[in-house]
Amino acid sequence: MSSESVYFSQLQTQLEQLQQLEVIIDNEKQILQQHDPDKLTEISEQKNQLLLTIQALDKQFEQSLQFKNEKAQGLFTEILTDIEAVLVRCKEKNQINGQIIQQSSLAVERMKTTLLQNHNKSSMTYDNKGKTSGGLSSLGIKA
Repeated sequence: MSSESVYFSQLQTQLEQLQQLEVIIDNEKQILQQHDPDKLTEISEQKNQLLLTIQALDKQFEQSLQFKNEKAQGLFTEILTDIEAVLVRCKEKNQINGQIIQQSSLAVERMKTTLLQNHNKSSMTYDNKGKTSGGLSSLGIKA
């Protein structure tokens, strides 16, 4: 088996892995929109494992002088173009997922602030002179 077919086979494997990654990122988006933390943890683990596998194969290509020479000769142009296209789509979709996470975090912070404000209002008490005092007086803290 020639080195060209070995490298082509490995590039084909990497293309398939990136296509799997794209599916995982699409699923991750759906899970983020559904706010399902258990499924999010599970898919994040799958994503991380696949990324490690992709990275390991990338390292093999990076360390191979023969691959670099054959690539420079244009032997793998078509499949490398396909790989690059899938990689660009993955990056774009991952960035969108990052924005969803950021927006969700902001929503959680707003909800937390609102709940704390409501709690503070409900724990507001009045002293014997009719003045308001915070609900933390039982802890020896004056508001």
